[in-house]
Amino acid sequence: MHTQTAQRFSDRLADSIRRAGAPVCVGLDPVLERLPEGATGETPECRIVHFCRSVIDAVAPFACAIKPQSACFERYGAGGMGVLADTITHANELDLPVVLDAKRGDIGISASHYAAGAVRLGAHSITLNPYLGPSTIEPFLDAGLGAFVLVRTSNPDADRLQSMQLHDGPTVSESVAEMVAELGASRIGASGLSDVGAVVGLTKSADGARLRERMPDQVFLVPGYGAQGGGADDLAPLLTQDASRPGRGVLVTASRSVIYAGPGTGEHWADAVGEAAERFRDDVGEAIQGG
Repeated sequence: MHTQTAQRFSDRLADSIRRAGAPVCVGLDPVLERLPEGATGETPECRIVHFCRSVIDAVAPFACAIKPQSACFERYGAGGMGVLADTITHANELDLPVVLDAKRGDIGISASHYAAGAVRLGAHSITLNPYLGPSTIEPFLDAGLGAFVLVRTSNPDADRLQSMQLHDGPTVSESVAEMVAELGASRIGASGLSDVGAVVGLTKSADGARLRERMPDQVFLVPGYGAQGGGADDLAPLLTQDASRPGRGVLVTASRSVIYAGPGTGEHWADAVGEAAERFRDDVGEAIQGG
């Protein structure tokens, strides 16, 4: 069983960003049919363990966090949850902060159970759906976890709800952003960043300036890089104006474009993953320097 340390998530992440040189997070979305032939094992679970451990080893010099997609593990039942636990443990062994991408969204005692489960797995933060309000988020913070709240997601049909304008002016996503900032105001670490962050898709960066204005202290977990069509040049509206903030307040995540990078002739698949992670780190670092 894992226990949380006294260090705030935001400060743990800030330290890792400084070590890696850029705020890049590698998502672990293992799909059995896409695993390279070199990821061997007698069972599907063994193959996924081999794959995830090898990916973490390959990206550790370049990434500042790992984001396992819980659904990709849960589909295999109890065995899959064991693989998820092994994956998180291995990331912890390499001192990589873990964002559990579970998108939980319940309240009360159910939220407390989910929070305890995430802590037990060894995660340092978790993604959350805020539809039920602040009491969706508070139990996870009370458990010592960081939270990334879904605010402006990268899927196209999110516009139907998130872009809807409320009677008093802001959009739904802007109203959620204000709630996130309120929740995070008392949970700011030495880095100047809050333990309560926001998911803001890179493909929706046109809304970034308005959201950043409402959430000046939040880390933006930014999906949509690479396979989903977003590029490093889209980052500028999401950055904080405070140059002292580690990574300028973003954590950019990529999954498929890194973990399924095809090896060149005679190259080991894990080496190709490491090279993709290095390019990812360098591209995001250059964009932040110029943003």
